Amino acid sequence: MDNKHYCQINKNGFALAAAAVMGGVYVICVAFVALWPDFSLQLFGWLIHLVNVEKFAELSVTFPGFVLGLVQAVVYTYVGAWLVAWLHNRFCGSDS
Repeated sequence: MDNKHYCQINKNGFALAAAAVMGGVYVICVAFVALWPDFSLQLFGWLIHLVNVEKFAELSVTFPGFVLGLVQAVVYTYVGAWLVAWLHNRFCGSDS
């Protein structure tokens, strides 16, 4: 029995789902930064292993920044997820 068909991922559907999730996470993150900027900066410092992250970043949420960041996050996630699905389908179809 050939399992190649069952192993394939719908690249567009997978990428759209991942991009939608990332868009939602981005909106939540922006809300968190707008409500608690100091704590957000501290979390960011922990994430990228910087002790004095406030020297490198000033937190301010603007509407144009929000929209441009959201578009970037969704587009980059879509492209990345599409490539992951494409690679998965390529590897899934191999006989190795």
